[in-house]
Amino acid sequence: MSAIALLFLVLGLGLIGWLTARVRATRFRAGSTARFSSLPSHHGWYVALWTAIPPLVFLAVWSMTAPALVTDAVLATPAAVQLPAPGFDRASILSEARSLAEGRSFGAFHALSQTLAPAYAAAQTRYDWIATALALLLAFAGGAFAFTRVRPGFGARTQVERVVMLLLLGASLIAILTTVGIVGSLLYESARFFSVVPITDFLFGTHWSPQVIDGRDPGASLGAVPLFWGTFFIGAVIAMIVAIPFGLMSAIYLTQYAAPTTRKWMKPILEMLAGVPTVVYGYFAALTVAPAVRDFAVSIGISWASSESALAAGLVMGIMIIPFVSSMADDSIAAVPSSMRDGSLAMGATSSETIRRVLLPAALPGVVGGVLLAVSRAIGETMIVVMAASGVATLTLNPFASTTTVTKQIVDLLTGEAEFDSPKTLAAFALGLTLFVVTLLLNIVALRVVKRYREAYE
Repeated sequence: MSAIALLFLVLGLGLIGWLTARVRATRFRAGSTARFSSLPSHHGWYVALWTAIPPLVFLAVWSMTAPALVTDAVLATPAAVQLPAPGFDRASILSEARSLAEGRSFGAFHALSQTLAPAYAAAQTRYDWIATALALLLAFAGGAFAFTRVRPGFGARTQVERVVMLLLLGASLIAILTTVGIVGSLLYESARFFSVVPITDFLFGTHWSPQVIDGRDPGASLGAVPLFWGTFFIGAVIAMIVAIPFGLMSAIYLTQYAAPTTRKWMKPILEMLAGVPTVVYGYFAALTVAPAVRDFAVSIGISWASSESALAAGLVMGIMIIPFVSSMADDSIAAVPSSMRDGSLAMGATSSETIRRVLLPAALPGVVGGVLLAVSRAIGETMIVVMAASGVATLTLNPFASTTTVTKQIVDLLTGEAEFDSPKTLAAFALGLTLFVVTLLLNIVALRVVKRYREAYE
């Protein structure tokens, strides 16, 4: 039986358990004046959960172990004697045989795959029926056990709420465990990298050339300072020069000058920029902005300007994060007590003076927090720099020159054909860990700044 059919069958049994338990609970409540701790629906959900959860948990575990069992069964057949020694060729033949058995492929590169396909199909069918029988047995056993407990004094409501609480706890732990897994994998692979390359060479070296690595001194070619500078130059300098003025001025206009009807339309349109996929910004940067920037540089006498300049990537990145700056500045200015604005105007200050000397200083912590969040978003951007920035690591202050970023190099390092255990590939994890730490610190600082600002006016 297919997995989808078995899933619907288990859910159907759970529905039957819910209906029968509810009917039974309704009957013993009929004509009784006693107070019950649980409603009929609680008894129904109790039986339904006992009917559905055990087989679903079993099927989840089975889906992870069944492929290995099927492969072991195939390896035990006489035809498997012809398989080569464990390695890439053996795995390729077994993968082709599995694809043929499951109907996902109609031809194979290896003749032995055709021979093993029937064995795969037979083993898969056998284990599918075993899984079906065990899942149904668990469903019936769980449902029967729960149904026998449906009686007037049973606290089904407490049991159901406890299960729901555990499910909510598990859902809330997914994000935490995912973060722990990400950090753990980064730390492990970075530790392997730093066991080969000294951390001082990586963090303070000024030469980045992973294509040519000397095995006697790999750290000489893996100095990441040019990458850190390129990331800072594009994401925290050029992008912020674009995003901060436009974002702040748009927030001032929308909160202080725009009519309610204008604000109603302009604010959602401005925030739509945050919903545009970054790959679209990348296309825009590579096909429109980068050539325009180079033509402008040539027109002013800079003939050596690159079409993959830091300025092109930074401009588009700044446009992308305008909504982040604008939204935080908008909320910060709007949260300043109106009495401060009214008092300034009552004393004869103009609107511009009130904004410049009262509202902006009062909202400055929130604006700074928004800028820091926007910076962390910018330095972690990938698609724009992949499509518009160069892969050349240079230390330069010239915005028309080629430069690269950490995210660009991570993509380049992980999409090559180098061995996974090589310093070149492991360098991507060290870069990812560094970027993770920097963005985490920026987010922590920004959130603390915003929190302190909010406490000042609550």
